[in-house]
Amino acid sequence: MNAIDPLKAAEGRLRRDIRQLGQLLGDTVRAQHGEAAFELIERIRRLSTGFHRLDDEALRQELAATLDGLSPEQTTQVVRAFSYFSQLVNIAEDQDQLRRRRAAQLAGEAPAPGSLDVALQRAFDSGLDTVALREVFRSAEISPVLTAHPTEVQRKSILNCQQAIARLLDERDRMQLTPDEQEANADALRRAVLTLWQTRMLRFSKLSVMDEVSNGLSYFDATFLTELPRVYARLEDRLARAEGKDDDANTPELPSFLKVGSWIGGDRDGNPFVTAAVLEEALATQAHRLFAWYREEVSTLASQLSVAELLAGASDALLALAAASPDRSPHRMDEPYRRALSGILARLAATEAHLRGQPVDGQATPYASPAALADDLRTVRDSLCAHGCAPLARGRLRRLRRAVDVFGFHLAPIDLRQNSDVHERVVAELLEAAHPGTGYLRLREGARIELLLAEIASPRPLLSPYRSYTAETEGELAIFRAARQAHLRYGPAAVPNCIISKTDGVSDLLEVALLLKECGLLHPEDGRLDVNIIPLFETIADLQNSGPVMDRLLSLHPYRRLLASRNHTQEVMLGYSDSNKDGGFLTSGWELFKAETELVSVFARRNVRLRLFHGRGGSVGRGGGPSYQAILAQPKGAVQGQIRLTEQGEVIAAKYGRPEAGLANLEVLVAATLEASLPGGGGDAPRADFVEAMDELSAAAFAAYRALVYETDGFERYFRESTVLAEIADLNIGSRPASRKPSTAIEDLRAIPWVFSWAQCRLMLPGWFGFGSAVGAYLATHGDGGLTRLQAMQRDWPFFASLLGNMEMVLAKSDIAIAGRYASLVEDAALAAAIFPRIQAEHAATVDAVLRITGQAELLDASPQLKDALRNRVPYLDPLNHVQVELLRRYRQGDDDERIRRAIRLSINGIAAGLRNSG
Repeated sequence: MNAIDPLKAAEGRLRRDIRQLGQLLGDTVRAQHGEAAFELIERIRRLSTGFHRLDDEALRQELAATLDGLSPEQTTQVVRAFSYFSQLVNIAEDQDQLRRRRAAQLAGEAPAPGSLDVALQRAFDSGLDTVALREVFRSAEISPVLTAHPTEVQRKSILNCQQAIARLLDERDRMQLTPDEQEANADALRRAVLTLWQTRMLRFSKLSVMDEVSNGLSYFDATFLTELPRVYARLEDRLARAEGKDDDANTPELPSFLKVGSWIGGDRDGNPFVTAAVLEEALATQAHRLFAWYREEVSTLASQLSVAELLAGASDALLALAAASPDRSPHRMDEPYRRALSGILARLAATEAHLRGQPVDGQATPYASPAALADDLRTVRDSLCAHGCAPLARGRLRRLRRAVDVFGFHLAPIDLRQNSDVHERVVAELLEAAHPGTGYLRLREGARIELLLAEIASPRPLLSPYRSYTAETEGELAIFRAARQAHLRYGPAAVPNCIISKTDGVSDLLEVALLLKECGLLHPEDGRLDVNIIPLFETIADLQNSGPVMDRLLSLHPYRRLLASRNHTQEVMLGYSDSNKDGGFLTSGWELFKAETELVSVFARRNVRLRLFHGRGGSVGRGGGPSYQAILAQPKGAVQGQIRLTEQGEVIAAKYGRPEAGLANLEVLVAATLEASLPGGGGDAPRADFVEAMDELSAAAFAAYRALVYETDGFERYFRESTVLAEIADLNIGSRPASRKPSTAIEDLRAIPWVFSWAQCRLMLPGWFGFGSAVGAYLATHGDGGLTRLQAMQRDWPFFASLLGNMEMVLAKSDIAIAGRYASLVEDAALAAAIFPRIQAEHAATVDAVLRITGQAELLDASPQLKDALRNRVPYLDPLNHVQVELLRRYRQGDDDERIRRAIRLSINGIAAGLRNSG
């Protein structure tokens, strides 16, 4: 009997899954809406698929005529059908990725880059032993941070339906089903698709901040609480094997360097709905969810550890825990582990009641800290290991102990973020109230720094309890006071960071330091700082100035004294989104790279450890792209075992919505960070001619981008009328306004709707515009030698290769012909005629430039799997775009039929699902 090749068995299953899910959706439409509705949708699908396969203009015309003739009711059905099909394709593709990964392991293939095995082997090859590696992890800090940026347009109910379908596909892959089981699986799939079809896509009301908190917490339930401890266990076991240790009792434990952070409930930059009360509620909600999980885990563990003292014995410390337990059942008197865990369970309940300000049952004493809970769990572990039961200390107990160390009593550390302009106004008001005539806002930077340092050093508060302040000042102070209370209640890890948007000077950081002092989070008497003060450099000019700003800050002895209490580590956040909106894709990427390089030099000279926080979005236009390649493309010395990066929008669901995917993505972050931190990690400094070429390219791309976006009369109007920007507001996808200020200026528009709108019309302008002009100008100057140099950059420089790869993916998702139909929505035909041809020409030049540099005949030739995936879904996206254009035209011409408005919102949802990383 021949063995089955797992890799060959996995091939073809993607098409099988897509075909079956499509058939189930079609059957659902037929059953719910009749044969005519099904035939209409099938006809549109065949026409669109045929047009793309044959490039037949007659088919395109027939498709357009069919779509234009739809009634409002038919339009809604068509939009829903193609939207749901895109979702089902996403599920099938995600399952295929998991299937391929498992098949490769079963087939004994060598681990792929991005795995822990490859990263550890490269570490050993670089000369590090396990002792040195443990030291790397001892000083490491890796943190994906979930943000409240609402590019995820799917309702949580829709995500739940999708996860149910995914679980059924996974069951079929992992198990050899009997005929009866196969039939049951098929029936369950049919029901799940029907439930999806009958689940409302759109929200009736706008999300609140607490809705966003709840959505974020769902990923802890699905993935982080269980899978993050598994990452540590895998890493510890691999290191132990490398050391030749196979004794469960002596597997050394690593420090908790990998944690998941959050902005949800603390990010108030431009969001008036994030208040002190909301922060307190977010923290309380997180703690409640965490303690419920702790109780469930301890209860399950108690049911499993039925170890009898007569048979295995127990340590004195364990017996003391058992004796202190309120469990007095005679049936468990000889089961000390169960009784000890019952006592821990009782103390957990008492701890949660205490944290919530509720009466505590006198039978149990609340834990004073997570460390006290960890000590009790260690007592259980040590007793098991000392009495021949070391294997029982692994599994659930091991993961629970790690979870306590990672999540504490707060679950996810919440960062605070606010705009520097707000801090400036608050400080000015406080100073003027305490010292009339100070005129802080009129002071130059040097005078501000001198004044702020003096106030920070003084133990005397500025605040007076006998006077009132503006609502803005009271609100900001209330946030910091709430953070102080969170430290006292949950521990300092609950609110560890304060981020300053739009930082452009040293005074921006010192203003926050002063506010922290006023609220008890900075202690001048001993130079202790309770939170990290983190500048966020966002615009091109701010990125260029980041090195000098940080050099000046780190030259100040009083600030260096504060950093000593933060392990001599300073975090700096870099904004990908706003720098892109400010200067375009190429210039943003290059200025970020140069800023990192200069910051590495400044921090090395000042002998301060740098931790970079990368404010990346889901889309390429906001810094998105594969995390592994992005981390390895960082400049030499920019990682050093320390990295934080934002996870936003639909990317969160794709990465962390399922446990298996979440585990893989967490391992990728650890592996990439380790590799980038190795001797020689981050690669050598780029060749001088590469740097010169990038400077030339960036200057030309910047000029082209700024000329279009900021220097073309009427461009703002063109953007608003040729995209769905105005209609996005009706989607109720987040708690914050689309603009930071009550303004229509592009400068004030948030990067999320900017990128999201361009994605909807299939133009993806923020992810490529300017590159074609830049390459054209460069080749005009340098000729064939210039092209050879660009090809060498793509081959030999990870930064340029990553940049080009992300741009290529965006270009493959764009469609200039469809974008042209959106341009027809611009009321001023002359304005459209003046702008769209420029965009069209730049698009063609950019595609040509990418192909010439990569040497490909078509985009994504070097990535056949991604190319096939896009080819499979494009025929289902095009009808949605066509319908959306016609719906927008009717709506803007005065058709206020509610079905039109609903269909527009549904089309936005469907296109976002089909494009995936679009926001």
